[in-house]
Amino acid sequence: MKFSCEKALLQNAILTASRAVSPKSTIPALEGLLLEAEDSGTVFLTGYNQETGIRSAIQADVTEAGSMVLSARLFGEIVRKMPDDTLLFQEEALKVHIACGMSEFDLMGIDPEDFPELPTVEYQNSLSIPEQTLRAMIGQTLFAVSDDESRPVHTGSLFVVDEEGLTMVAVDGFRLALRREPVAEKNGTFEFVVPGASLSEVEKICRETDELVGIHQGARHILFKIGSTILISRRLEGEFLSWRQAIPRNNPIKVTANTKQLLACIDRVSLIVSEKLKSPLRCVIGEGEIDMTTKTALGNAHDCCPVEGNGNGLEIGFNNKYMMDALKAAPKDQVTLELSSPITPCIIVPAEGEENFLFMVLPVRLKADF
Repeated sequence: MKFSCEKALLQNAILTASRAVSPKSTIPALEGLLLEAEDSGTVFLTGYNQETGIRSAIQADVTEAGSMVLSARLFGEIVRKMPDDTLLFQEEALKVHIACGMSEFDLMGIDPEDFPELPTVEYQNSLSIPEQTLRAMIGQTLFAVSDDESRPVHTGSLFVVDEEGLTMVAVDGFRLALRREPVAEKNGTFEFVVPGASLSEVEKICRETDELVGIHQGARHILFKIGSTILISRRLEGEFLSWRQAIPRNNPIKVTANTKQLLACIDRVSLIVSEKLKSPLRCVIGEGEIDMTTKTALGNAHDCCPVEGNGNGLEIGFNNKYMMDALKAAPKDQVTLELSSPITPCIIVPAEGEENFLFMVLPVRLKADF
């Protein structure tokens, strides 16, 4: 195998494909990147941890086709520290010579036969959505993905494709995050669950562009095609929460607040709360304001946030972090909080316009001596 290419192109491809490399594995090849040079002038770099696989392609001057595996960590460091110039890569019998400018390295590679093949995705259903839209949807729901392995299906996000477009739902037993957007192209109605770890990598790969991401559903895997990169992830199986039934919407109390102002108030009263010194966020929702209090061994904190509407003095407690996560993810300047009682969830939706997001936060019980 022999090719030459711009250092920057190769470095970016290594960074992308390395996201799926196993840091430690009983199979040495899985700690490496599979390099495949084709006569067509394309070099593929693949990382695979047996759950998620990422393959990135770059254009290069290929004079001899071939394939091999190199340590992802070492290869990445070598290329990163090379001068900004054309890089020459030459391999023969797993002996690798890398040169760029006056810098040269000779390494031993790993037999590509030891690298497992990426799963084949038999296209059953597909949709297309702009990169920046998908990136935003993931970023605004990923915080609510569960880390409880006893319910594996909730360690991922549900994708629902129907006449309304794409709806993404994440839930962890204490909160729920929902985002909805129209899609450019789709074939039919379908749904699937993608692991949160895979979606985190998709979010990092997506750029702030309107170029379309192709999402293809297979029987056991999902494929994301993002520019010159593909990411293949296993699907999570199991019965996802019946989220439509879980969200109460006939709530008699509705108050509207400035998102940043409400977030800042919660942030301030959270200064005396920590992992060791936990305290519920006590909210009293009156006419035109939410009165907030926290209390720990460090002392007491109090703040007020102006709102539009009347909560009729409803007293309710929340986990401060869960409320802050939802407000940080809300892509609107004004939000409406829908409430019913001290033991029913708080629903956060946009105050105006299309309801393209919804966050649900379950309350916590307040002690009588709070």
